[in-house]
Amino acid sequence: MIEILESGPFNTVQDLGRPGYRDIGVSASGAMDPLAVRIGNILVGNDENAAVIEVQTFPLRLRFERRTVFAVTGADGHVSLDGSELIPWCAYTAEPGQILQLQQPPRLARAYISVGGGLDIPVVMGSRSTSLRGGFGGNDGRPLAKGDRIAVGEDLEMAMLPPTGLAVVEPTVALREVFPAPVDGTLPIRALPAGEHDLFAGDGEAFWSQTWKISSRSDRTGYRLSGEPITPTASIEMRSHGVVPGVIQVPPGGEPIVQMSDANTAGGYPKIAGVIECDLWRLGQARIGTRLKFVRSTHAEARRVEQAVARYVEDVRQTSGMVKRALKAMA
Repeated sequence: MIEILESGPFNTVQDLGRPGYRDIGVSASGAMDPLAVRIGNILVGNDENAAVIEVQTFPLRLRFERRTVFAVTGADGHVSLDGSELIPWCAYTAEPGQILQLQQPPRLARAYISVGGGLDIPVVMGSRSTSLRGGFGGNDGRPLAKGDRIAVGEDLEMAMLPPTGLAVVEPTVALREVFPAPVDGTLPIRALPAGEHDLFAGDGEAFWSQTWKISSRSDRTGYRLSGEPITPTASIEMRSHGVVPGVIQVPPGGEPIVQMSDANTAGGYPKIAGVIECDLWRLGQARIGTRLKFVRSTHAEARRVEQAVARYVEDVRQTSGMVKRALKAMA
């Protein structure tokens, strides 16, 4: 068990999501930064899809009730165990009674806590993710709160770790050649033109050329962007169509909405573009107020980025397994 001692609103249990039910109006949910979840679970010896805690409002404090292997990924700092500072993207072993605390990270928006054995949460429609709008999954369909006690699955391996922990190079460093760094504080996000892009004519080019800002009206369902409004060349009536995370719609007000992890399953606003899947984790780590610029991409580039991420994940898996096997052999 782990006990939640302190939590802000909207911190939830998530995994990689619940695909396959959009046709009946059920959003996939899942982590806003799925790459952080995959790496954290590999570090602690879990399946990549094991349930974790997504922390997006800080601080969060929890107590381990048994010896537990854990890792905090996604965040870029301000993690401590019993007051001793830890580094993120590193697996550690906590003893019974020790307290893990996460403060607001210096730059990024979300942190993920993975524990060996995963969170022992009932599976609902193929996933342990929390659907806040649906009120199901995860921790009884609601955010975590002080006093919650969450069961932890049996850690069959109880991964052996070096005394100082087992760390990996975080994605922003390891994949810097495929994920361009912010330029003058503006985060580049790659996207592909979508079905109604041509309806915007000159405003379609304005979408790509201007800098957008993530509005305070943003959440896990979608990021609303502030900027110079863009509008179609003519008023059109559209039927509702399927929507997935990454789709960028333009409502009548002209300020785009990027659908995120809790994306609506259908909508009738015209679609101007779609964020490539491998850039969604970077968008999920962008805070309110972050400036964005969309970069026109290609399917070939999206595939190259996907392959680079897959190589990184596999390298983490192989390296982590090699270290653990070596330590087991020496024991």
